[in-house]
Amino acid sequence: MPKTSLPDNKNTTSRMLKGNLLILIATIFFGLDIPVVKFLNPEWLTSNDITIFRLGGGCLLFWIASLFVHPDRIERHDFPRILLGGGIGLFAFIYLFNLSLRYANPIDVSIIMTLPPVFVILINVIFRHNRPSLMEIIGILLAFAGAVAVIIARQSGGKASDALLGDLLALASSICYAVYLVVLEKPTHKYRPISLLRWIFLASFIPCLLLVKAFPDAPMFHGGIHWGPWLMIAFVVICPTFLSYLMVNPAIKLIGSELVSIYQYLVPVFATIGSVCMSLAHLHLVQVLAMAAIVAGMLLTNRAKRKNLDKPVDR
Repeated sequence: MPKTSLPDNKNTTSRMLKGNLLILIATIFFGLDIPVVKFLNPEWLTSNDITIFRLGGGCLLFWIASLFVHPDRIERHDFPRILLGGGIGLFAFIYLFNLSLRYANPIDVSIIMTLPPVFVILINVIFRHNRPSLMEIIGILLAFAGAVAVIIARQSGGKASDALLGDLLALASSICYAVYLVVLEKPTHKYRPISLLRWIFLASFIPCLLLVKAFPDAPMFHGGIHWGPWLMIAFVVICPTFLSYLMVNPAIKLIGSELVSIYQYLVPVFATIGSVCMSLAHLHLVQVLAMAAIVAGMLLTNRAKRKNLDKPVDR
């Protein structure tokens, strides 16, 4: 009956709005994280140092935050997913991402980080036998075309071999992020964010122990106190790590891993704004037009996903 369907429609709209708002804020932080890490690496901190700060700091903050809530009890059979998603997916994603910025242009890295939606959909097609709609495919292709245009239009310096290495590392990082999203989607639906994330970040910090040896030699620890780099690393730990991941998990629960990964197409927009403001890159008209295509593709895919959620389920 019409009256009984209204609450469902309102509930779906509310879930979509909340989920999209959460992942949008997280994406802004993710985008700004790229020029900040590029600024720090390697003048102030190495890739290893930034990885330790980010995953160690995130782990500490999530465990402290869990003291102020009643955490869910994680079921034993979910720990293999947590170990895989955190110890491999999240750690490898963060480590390779930081390492890529040692060599590559920040805008180049931000463009490559738009690829997780492709890998998420491929994983779901191969292992879950999902079939994306035509509108979703068109939206992804449009956004991907915009990403390719930004890569072609960008102006970069430095050695071509270093840039290629950085791009390949960023590509590997984007694959790891897609694995993280898919592997942890089911636990995300079962547990509250802090309850789950404290274990995910603990699992991701364990491999960091292999990187600790050279940590005291970081340039930021020598030559006096430099407040700028310390404020930047504090931003990296608090905003793109603690707050963003706190928002990503409920966003996955509300709108699904595929749509969350689609927001990666907005990362170059915010990364470019940050890079230009920090004088790390120059913006060109072609890049602006390409980013408009990225946003248009993301919105088209968002609309397609919402239509799929609004479809009645056959019983």
